Amino acid sequence: MDSILTSIKKLLGITEEYEYFDVDVIMNINAAFSVLRQLGVGPDEGFSITDSSAVWTDFLSDDTRLELVKTYVYLKVKLTFDSTSLTSGVIDSINRQISELEWRINVIAEEE
Repeated sequence: MDSILTSIKKLLGITEEYEYFDVDVIMNINAAFSVLRQLGVGPDEGFSITDSSAVWTDFLSDDTRLELVKTYVYLKVKLTFDSTSLTSGVIDSINRQISELEWRINVIAEEE
């Protein structure tokens, strides 16, 4: 499962075949990629997806230090796409995880 869209949909509990929310999920994935670019990760010209054809290596190349980017994108999408089903405690926990991941991603980006 290398597709960015498919993997995020799976983590959100959406089957690959169910496409009703694809536009919403894609928009939130692309927003997360914009934040990652500001943190110094990803292609210099930016990165976005339009469908399930984009794969993680398109964004990450082969840098295994950045595997945590996948979790970051999922959490950012979950928080914006699915926040109505989350309790305030869960939202706080996700926000803390996002903050820690942003710090770690920034450390990795500065090492380059």
